[in-house]
Amino acid sequence: MDRYERILTLHRLLKSAHYPIPLPRLLDELECSRATLYRDVAFLRDALRAPIESGGNEQAAFRYELADGEKFELPGLWLTSDELAALLALNELIGRSGPGVLAGALAPFKSRIEGLLSNHDNGKALPIERIRVIPWGERKLDQQVFRTVAGAVLQRKQLRFRYRARTTNADSRRTVSPQRLTHYRDNWYLDVWDHDRDALRSFAVDRIVEAQTLDTAAINVTDTDLNDLLASSYGIFAGKPKAWATIRFSSHAARWVADEHWHSQQKGEWLSDGRYELKLPYSNSKELLMDVLKYGPDAEIVAPLSLREEMKILLQLALGGYAQ
Repeated sequence: MDRYERILTLHRLLKSAHYPIPLPRLLDELECSRATLYRDVAFLRDALRAPIESGGNEQAAFRYELADGEKFELPGLWLTSDELAALLALNELIGRSGPGVLAGALAPFKSRIEGLLSNHDNGKALPIERIRVIPWGERKLDQQVFRTVAGAVLQRKQLRFRYRARTTNADSRRTVSPQRLTHYRDNWYLDVWDHDRDALRSFAVDRIVEAQTLDTAAINVTDTDLNDLLASSYGIFAGKPKAWATIRFSSHAARWVADEHWHSQQKGEWLSDGRYELKLPYSNSKELLMDVLKYGPDAEIVAPLSLREEMKILLQLALGGYAQ
């Protein structure tokens, strides 16, 4: 543990202590010598103005003064090694957004993060390049549209835009009360109350154009109603569950599937022959079928029969493409 992390750990110990902490416990927690501990206490008290008081008769003990200790915080930003590792990942996430939607807005934060990383650990630059984040299926997003949409969500204003549906290629104009932005599988979706359809809807932000914030206040839909319609079924498609899917995976695929999160209400069970059975609710079968297809012969839809038949048709059509 370097000095930076010892100071942070010492501060957190004293901050949470209701009674003076004996010297032996501090030495054990900080993994340092008595002389080093006293130097750290002096630095925390004299340089950082921490309200430290010492006590004890035969044995020294330290704590923050009751009144001032509750208000005192370390100046600047102090992070442990674990927190710094998380910050490294965040730095990479910001960096990989490139010239896209988040890069411009987060550029000042990125430079501050890089400065913090280079100043940590006795001034030695940390190997940021050792952290990689690889996007998957990320679609092109208009930066100005995203900012307009995000602004309307946070300002609680109605939004008007033109929408080009990917499934039908239909073009429509919508006036909506934005409820929340959802980041799902490296893409952004906007959950709204659609005034034109008088219902809750979810729109892919990358298909929104000509977005305009209105002066009219947005209608607020409760989190319960939003989750009942937009988060109760599998995937990004809206709608209350119409059925529960039962999928059986081979013993080989089970090693991965058993540890995967598919849905908040999923139910998993190991079978006696080493296979794994997964059950989850769904509304629209499209996304579920595509996710099961990637397991190929290692996955079988057992129920309901209608979903099983849909999968059989998809497999027959795929096989037909190789018949020539």
